[in-house]
Amino acid sequence: MYHAMGYSSILVMQAGMTFEPKDMDAAMTSLGESLQTCQKFRKKTGIMESLANLWYKEPTDSLTEEEMHAELCYAEVLLQKAALTFLDESIIGFIKGGMRIRNSYQIYKECHAMASAMKDGDREKSTHIHFRGGVSMGIGSFNLMLSMLPSRVLRLMEFLGFSGDREMGLSELREGAASNSLRSILSTLTLLMFRLYISVILGTGEIDLTEPEALLKPYTEKFPNGALILFYTARIAVLKGNFRFAQEKFLACIATQEEWRQIHHLCYWELMWSYSFEQNWIEAYRYANLLCKESKWSQAIYVYQKAAILSMLPENEITKLGENVVELFRQVDGLRLRIAGKSIPTEKFAAKKAQRYSSSNPVKLVVPALEMMYVWNGFTIVGKRPELTKNILCTLEKAEEELQKDPNPSEYHLDDQCVVQLLKGLCLRQLGRLVQAEICFNHVISSEKKIKHDNYLVPFSTYELGLLYKQKGDITKAINVIENIKMNYKDYNMESRLHFRMHAALNTMGSFAAKLPPSRTPA
Repeated sequence: MYHAMGYSSILVMQAGMTFEPKDMDAAMTSLGESLQTCQKFRKKTGIMESLANLWYKEPTDSLTEEEMHAELCYAEVLLQKAALTFLDESIIGFIKGGMRIRNSYQIYKECHAMASAMKDGDREKSTHIHFRGGVSMGIGSFNLMLSMLPSRVLRLMEFLGFSGDREMGLSELREGAASNSLRSILSTLTLLMFRLYISVILGTGEIDLTEPEALLKPYTEKFPNGALILFYTARIAVLKGNFRFAQEKFLACIATQEEWRQIHHLCYWELMWSYSFEQNWIEAYRYANLLCKESKWSQAIYVYQKAAILSMLPENEITKLGENVVELFRQVDGLRLRIAGKSIPTEKFAAKKAQRYSSSNPVKLVVPALEMMYVWNGFTIVGKRPELTKNILCTLEKAEEELQKDPNPSEYHLDDQCVVQLLKGLCLRQLGRLVQAEICFNHVISSEKKIKHDNYLVPFSTYELGLLYKQKGDITKAINVIENIKMNYKDYNMESRLHFRMHAALNTMGSFAAKLPPSRTPA
């Protein structure tokens, strides 16, 4: 069962990286065979036993050791099949995926109960270490992912039988990572992905890198030239603001292997952003261009990003590169992916921004590369480097002056001014100039009724204002401002992303508020 699961897991990784139909089919076939293999080793139950299980659970000691591992492997393969099913663009595929995830979660919960109820003597068996490690990875991952959902979604998930306890999730994954089990590296990689990516993009961006560095250290010593080890080492350097060192490590990662070109694509994405943080737009364009040529993950985002970076360059530089920015923007909408009939929010945002180039007289975006930097929460990263933040602020001030001097303002003029004010506010807040930052955010909020196209600006500016109050130490006001967004705004671009960020911010502020003296604790 472990050989079957291991083989299909590699094919699933391949399919997730390439998005090639033949790889998808091979992975789905292998997963089906793995489920059959695991099923052979699971405890056989008749109709009467199945009905009886609806009222009471079977005792743990009625399962053999082999049957317990079969349950665990079955849950893991089922989860992988669910993940792959979501890539099917039909609503039926989406429903099937959801049902498989629920079944997988229920089996993981039963395995967790088995591991907890196991006798001390059985815990010493070498195979139990692997069973317990697999349970920790599964239960930990589920709890961690679910805990990130906004409260209204989480309440629905809990009604369906799921639970999302972040501390439990982290604790289980840490236990799994510390164990010497088959899946300890998977628990480690899950924690690294959560700390170094998910928490940045869908959180407040305030990252403590102590744990990721500690998790990576033993693997760095053992596999100093491993591609994934080099990649995560570089990512940690990016989050520290050490962009030159990160660039060296990403290039080293690319040089280590040629078999999985998709790891190269991850490095290209990171290199594109690390050069963008430095406003080295020529180098950033180079890697955006490579992504457009080689990667199939999200052509709409890659083409938009390439066009956005080119927009930051003077016209003569764009001509030298032989690119046509207007044509690139016009391609974006046609390249969008759909999952279960729904657009990916970031692609939808990019397509909406690119719409202004569809007319015969296109209206240029003002600072599109910096706006996308905000979409991916990059200002929290570049904020580690005050001198680079000041450089971006200078770019924004120049854009502000040009908008003020524009003799023929378009219908997008006020929206563009508000984009610049939001991004200026972010830079000023990172530099500790809080009064000026507050003026910028309030300028956007006060323009709410005049904004015509970029409906995300007001709720996102209000959220950033809430974080500013938190930075000032006024937790009560910060919480009230962010809570008001939930009540007063809906149906705007990237709404789900903001809800994730608000959920993360309120969690941190709730913990902080609990430590305050009673007089300062919000009701």
